[in-house]
Amino acid sequence: MVTSQKKLDLFGFNMKMGGGVHTSRTIMLLELETLLSRVADSSSVKTVYQNAIINDNCLSKRTENTRKLSFQHLVELYGLDPHITLFRALLFFWGRDVDAKPLLALLCAYTRDPLLRAATPFVLAWKEEEIIAREALELYLEGLFPGRFSPATLKSTAQNLNSTWTKSGHLTGKASKRRIRVTPTAGALCFALFLGYLSGIRGPAMLTSEYVRILNCPVSLALTLAEEASRKGWIVWKRVGDVMEVHFPNLINEQEAEWIREQS
Repeated sequence: MVTSQKKLDLFGFNMKMGGGVHTSRTIMLLELETLLSRVADSSSVKTVYQNAIINDNCLSKRTENTRKLSFQHLVELYGLDPHITLFRALLFFWGRDVDAKPLLALLCAYTRDPLLRAATPFVLAWKEEEIIAREALELYLEGLFPGRFSPATLKSTAQNLNSTWTKSGHLTGKASKRRIRVTPTAGALCFALFLGYLSGIRGPAMLTSEYVRILNCPVSLALTLAEEASRKGWIVWKRVGDVMEVHFPNLINEQEAEWIREQS
């Protein structure tokens, strides 16, 4: 039997504690959008993305080393491999819900970047319209990882995280960041439900998972968005009173379905 942690690894999660892309980069949303517009075939293998970035320089980077680093960071954040469950699911909703792209990218990166995942509770804890000082995030990171980062790295990491949350719609402003509420869409909600499903969450608890909380999505809105997605054929959604079932036939292959059955 595949263990729970091993299964998450196979699906594309990185649940280890430690560093991450955000010590040097942000969520790289613009780069991801550019790359996926260049490589439009969802069945493309990783080497196709690699060639687009390094050989064709689709991201318009100045040096070969920068192109290689960009490819490496995008792989760390998103996988760029159709054999990875999370990346296939990202592509499925990416092509069907344009407005969801920033939140889709954030959710995927959250499952794969340990530093982003560790720091996300910080931004979610702030109320709407509150001003968030970069120094407060630096103190939070130092509390999580005492002595790990130099003052310069703490500052740049905090800046990168704030930039990511600005791109995702959780923050607004330049020098001064203000907390705002994001607007979840059906595609973003479905991806969040799917991440919970892969993590072993079932029933009503799927509507309040850590992934749905990232969307600032109350249960009433989540129900509405799930019903919308079901009408569009993105998921199979059944609900009678407090009993609910959700299935993802478009996103899971036979092998992955077997891993999930082993968990039940």
